[in-house]
Amino acid sequence: MIDELRRALPAGAVLTDPDLLRGYQRDEADLCAYGMPAAVVRPRSTAEVAAVLEIAARHGTPVVPQGARTGLAGAANAVDGALVLSLTAMNRILEIDPVNRIAVVQPGVVNAELSRAVAAHGLAYPPDPGSWESSTIGGNVATNAGGMCCVKYGVTGEYVLGLEVVLAGGEVLRTGRRTAKGVAGYDLTRLFVGSEGTLGVITEITLALRPAAEEALTLAAIFPTTAAAGAAVTAIAAAGLTPSLLELLDQVHLRAIEAYRPMGLRTDAKALLLAAADTGPRAAADIARVAELCTAAGADEVYTASDATEADALLAARRLAHPAMERFAAQMYPAGAGGLIIDDVAVPRSRLAEMLEGVERIAAEHGVPVAVVGHAGDGNLHPNIVVDRADPASVARGREVFDAIMALGLALGGTCTGEHGVGLLKREWLAREIGPVGVRVHRAIKAALDPDNLLNPGKVL
Repeated sequence: MIDELRRALPAGAVLTDPDLLRGYQRDEADLCAYGMPAAVVRPRSTAEVAAVLEIAARHGTPVVPQGARTGLAGAANAVDGALVLSLTAMNRILEIDPVNRIAVVQPGVVNAELSRAVAAHGLAYPPDPGSWESSTIGGNVATNAGGMCCVKYGVTGEYVLGLEVVLAGGEVLRTGRRTAKGVAGYDLTRLFVGSEGTLGVITEITLALRPAAEEALTLAAIFPTTAAAGAAVTAIAAAGLTPSLLELLDQVHLRAIEAYRPMGLRTDAKALLLAAADTGPRAAADIARVAELCTAAGADEVYTASDATEADALLAARRLAHPAMERFAAQMYPAGAGGLIIDDVAVPRSRLAEMLEGVERIAAEHGVPVAVVGHAGDGNLHPNIVVDRADPASVARGREVFDAIMALGLALGGTCTGEHGVGLLKREWLAREIGPVGVRVHRAIKAALDPDNLLNPGKVL
C-alpha cells in the first residue's frame, strides 16, 4: 500500500519515519486514546486525496483526516495502522469574490490568514475560534467550530455555502452553491459540516463573507461570583441587546493568564465578563446599556476600553485562556503530570447562572479543581477539569466530574458540545442526547457513505 501511495503522490508526500509519525498521533485533547499510524500522507490537490482514499479502500485501511490538530475532543487522533491524511499542505485561497461576497479555499488555509486576506477587500469572515492563528478552515468546518463572535455572527456552518468532498472510495462530490439563495435537493453541505471526517474528506470550501464591521467598543466587568456574571448575561439577552462578543473568565483563569503573561488582570475577581459592540452609531449606546446591566447584576467594577489597543489587549487575554490553563495544570502536580479534561457544554442563556453554580457545586463535592471559561453570550461554557495524569484516582475523579457536568447540562436543556465536536471524548454523551432513534439514523447515514467504516473509525458514534 505504501509503495502505491508513493507512486501516486509527489516525492516527500508519504511519511513513514516513526519519529515523524509520532507528531501526527493526536490533537490537543488530553486523556483521549490514540495509536500509531502506518503512514502520514500530505496531498496538495483533490486528485491526490482521491487517489489516497481509493488506495486505502482497496487495502481496507482506515483513514484519519487531520488539519492543524488543534481540536479538543480527540476527533483527529490516529488509530493503529491507519493512514493519517494531513490536509495542511492544501493551504491555498483559491478565490475572493467581493461582488458575490464569497471565498473559495482549500482546507489547510489558516483561519486568521483568511480573515486578513478578505479584510483587504473590506470584507470579513466572522468565525474566530480561540485557535484562529493556527486552526484551519477545513478543521473548523469538520467540527463546525465556534468562537468569540458567535453570540452575534454564528458558528462556522452558517458561512459554508458549498463543499468539495472526497468520499470513502475516492469519488469526488460537490455540494451546495455559490449563490446567495438556493434550495435544490437535500442539504448535503450541512450533512458534512460537523461530521468530523467520518463521512468524507473536505478538499474545497465555498464560504460566505460579510461586510467588515466597524471598530468595536469593548468593556470588562468584574463580578464577585460567576453566578452574578451569568445573571448579567441573562439580563443582556433579555434586554434585546446583541453584543458582538460576550465572554466569561473565572478567577482560576484570570490567575492562570496573569501568571502566564502578566497584563494587570484583576486576580482577586471571581469572574470577568468581556463584552463588545460593533453596531456603528449604536455601539456607544449598546455598550453603555451593557455596563448598566452588569452593574445591576452586581458587578464590582465596569471598565470600558478607551481605544483599540486596550480592546485588543482584553481580547488577547481571552485567547490565552487555553495555553495558560495548560501551564497551570502542568505546574499544579509534580513532574508536569497535570492534565486537563476540557468540557464544552452549552445551555440556554436563561439557565447559564444555574449551570455556573452547578459546576462550582460539582467541583466542591468531588474535591477536583475546575476552572470555567466560555462564550457566555451563547450559553457555551468550557469547564477545565484539572487532574493528575500520574494518579489513576485523580483521573477517575476528573471523569466523574466531567460526567456530572454533562448530565447537568443536558438536564438544563443543553447540549453535550457547543463547538468542539464529539470525537472520542463525548461519544457516550452524544448517544444520550440524541436517543436510540437518533443513533440509528446517524449510523444509517455513516453506513450509506462509508460502508466499510474506513473514515475516522471510532469517532462520533
